[in-house]
Amino acid sequence: MKEITINTTISVFNGISDLPLEIQSLMNHAIETRKNAYAPYSRFRVGAAILLDNGKIVLGSNQENAAYPSGLCAERVAIFQAGAIYPNAKIVKLVITAASDTNPTLSPIPPCGACRQSIAEYEFKQEIPIEIYFMGESGEVYKSNSINNLLPLSFDKTSL
Repeated sequence: MKEITINTTISVFNGISDLPLEIQSLMNHAIETRKNAYAPYSRFRVGAAILLDNGKIVLGSNQENAAYPSGLCAERVAIFQAGAIYPNAKIVKLVITAASDTNPTLSPIPPCGACRQSIAEYEFKQEIPIEIYFMGESGEVYKSNSINNLLPLSFDKTSL
């Protein structure tokens, strides 16, 4: 038997004001988009903003459905929209913010497993890493330089 050690590096910013200006702007788009979430069941609103290599910004918010799991997370709404509208563009940066209608969300909220897999698919397809920034409604912001930090040993087309 042998062991494999997997290391993950996450950068931590004290808040939005500590982020580079470009990321502050992107995060502010995500915060505004979070307000458009359709979350009558979970009361948990998520906003995502993507910066593409062509300079375009694509937004997404979570969209729930009474027939769980028919809804879709903000990250996948934004990623799939980017893929549909700009199929040849590469995703450079993805920012995510989440807030609950019932409880303060002060810790960074990472993408769920399904979203991590979708991010991995696009990162693998485009052959360049996607910077991912995520936060709650306020407080610290975490940054990962690639989905590989959040989803080590990922499943992709080379596994098929």
